[in-house]
Amino acid sequence: MKIQIRNRQREYKLSRGVRLVIRKAIAETAKFEGLSPNFEVNVNIVDDEYIHFLNISCRGVNRSTDVLSFPLGEDGVYDKNPETGNIMLGDIVLSLQTAVRQAFEYNHTLQREAGFLTVHSMLHLLGYDHETSKAEEAIMRAKEKAILQIMDLKR
Repeated sequence: MKIQIRNRQREYKLSRGVRLVIRKAIAETAKFEGLSPNFEVNVNIVDDEYIHFLNISCRGVNRSTDVLSFPLGEDGVYDKNPETGNIMLGDIVLSLQTAVRQAFEYNHTLQREAGFLTVHSMLHLLGYDHETSKAEEAIMRAKEKAILQIMDLKR
């Protein structure tokens, strides 16, 4: 398992605790889904301005958001990194500004919010899409809840 986390924003310090919860959320989601540990994920921590730009550019949505997922596979088929042999799941882009704001609004820790957003995004990388149907949304929400319980990240 190779997880690359890059802090590309300057407003907030990316604490060791948040980095660890992001790594754990990726690992627990992969384990929960029965994924081999031979995978790679890139995580970019950005500000609201940059995620807004990505949301417009990639989705045509003119607003900021909390997290975006850029899967590199389709229907469970992923490219492999020729250097490592790992499957490349894709990229997670997380707005730390929004995560801080939402943690305050929902009255829980930044670690819990970062964990939730990472689990949510990982499920997207693995092919789940809550926007396709109510049934898919229910499946995704149930998986998020179960993984967060395993991680002991409560609201």
